[in-house]
Amino acid sequence: MDNDKEVEALLMLIEDPDAEVFEAVSNRIIAYGTPIIANLEDLWGNTADDSVQERIELLIHRLHFTSLKTDFTAWGDAPHHELLPGALLVAKLLYPDLHTGKVIQDIERLRRNIWIELNNYLTPLEQVNVVNSILYNYFGLKGVPAADQRPNDFLISHIIESKKGNQSGNGVLYLLLMELLDVPVRLLNIPNQFVLGYFKSKTDNHTEKLHLNIDFFIDPTNGQMFSHNDLYNYFNRTSTPVKPEYFRPQNNKQIIEKLLHNLGQCYTAGNQAYILSEIEELIAILRN
Repeated sequence: MDNDKEVEALLMLIEDPDAEVFEAVSNRIIAYGTPIIANLEDLWGNTADDSVQERIELLIHRLHFTSLKTDFTAWGDAPHHELLPGALLVAKLLYPDLHTGKVIQDIERLRRNIWIELNNYLTPLEQVNVVNSILYNYFGLKGVPAADQRPNDFLISHIIESKKGNQSGNGVLYLLLMELLDVPVRLLNIPNQFVLGYFKSKTDNHTEKLHLNIDFFIDPTNGQMFSHNDLYNYFNRTSTPVKPEYFRPQNNKQIIEKLLHNLGQCYTAGNQAYILSEIEELIAILRN
């Protein structure tokens, strides 16, 4: 790394007990960006002091998160927001060293398996049956009950590896496959649910008629399909007033925002509350 002498001096100052000195040193280290992480990891391995190791871990985390915010900003500002890169960025919040190549290869393999079985003569119901057969039967994707979900159950990389996820995580996998296959399945704006709809048209977004533009609905936890009557029965059971905007298809930035919001519910208290704060920062970036 360039400026080796300055880096060496900064690393020596990490153990300074003065909080103001450490803050100044931290800011200077952060300014170097991710290339300095290798130096910090080497220092961590040669340090016996637990408090100094904690400081190093904090610095490494700050560096990763600063880089992640830059990547989120670039994804949000891009003219097209492909869902797979956005989902991988969410996974990098918890696994900054994630190697995305295998995840992308596995998803491409899934896409090809579904694509081979699809054709232009299938009805919407038949199309989704093909998708569900490959995804839940052949691939073996399982749903995690809401009461048992953990942070990993939201992350595309973990879901592909473990073949299980919660409604939100499985829903993002389902949606990105539909995007790659150009099947008009979209996320709906229903509170506290990650429900998908098969849309008849991509252009009819008239607020009062949105529900008429949906053939049926899908629970991506397990691929179960259900009707308008089933959904209205759910609204009645939960005393949820039906609003036209619930049937508005969500774009990819809104999908990633909802995924982050749901993930944040795992970090509401304790020593991991800082992750919730970081999630809120990422949501703010997407809303700009």
